[in-house]
Amino acid sequence: METNDILQAVLRSFMHYYNLRENPTPPFAAEAEFHSHSEQYFLTRAAHIADIDSHEYVFFAEEDHLTQERLEELGKSAWEEGLSRVKPGPGHRNSDVALIIIADKIEETALRQVSKIKRSKSYRFSLHGWSNFRVLAYEVSSGRVASNRAGKSLKKVISNTIKSS
Repeated sequence: METNDILQAVLRSFMHYYNLRENPTPPFAAEAEFHSHSEQYFLTRAAHIADIDSHEYVFFAEEDHLTQERLEELGKSAWEEGLSRVKPGPGHRNSDVALIIIADKIEETALRQVSKIKRSKSYRFSLHGWSNFRVLAYEVSSGRVASNRAGKSLKKVISNTIKSS
């Protein structure tokens, strides 16, 4: 399979729960957004306790050869673009940012660096929510997958998508 075929398969799996953006922000090949709103009540609707908003912004990158420098560029771009969309407030729980990189070949240093990426931000000491950064890199030529600690859940999504396509 080629990188574009895998990207399209991953995007199809994200379409079920996420909204795909038509014009992705460069340097990304695609973007997806997820928004969830819930409310909590005590016995009746009149006894409204809280509003809870969760968001996720996923950026997809397609690379021929992923180097450590390019990984850092993509990570910085995704994190900054994702945080620019966050609107923290009293009902905001979390706004997570995810970066999924599908590359034909990944340098060893870049593959090791993926697991070391750690970024998070809290808003007003977490009273107005927080943001975490999840990263996953998939090497098409070998099938190797690397993720940071927050991105481990993405491994299941990618492996299930690739097995089914």
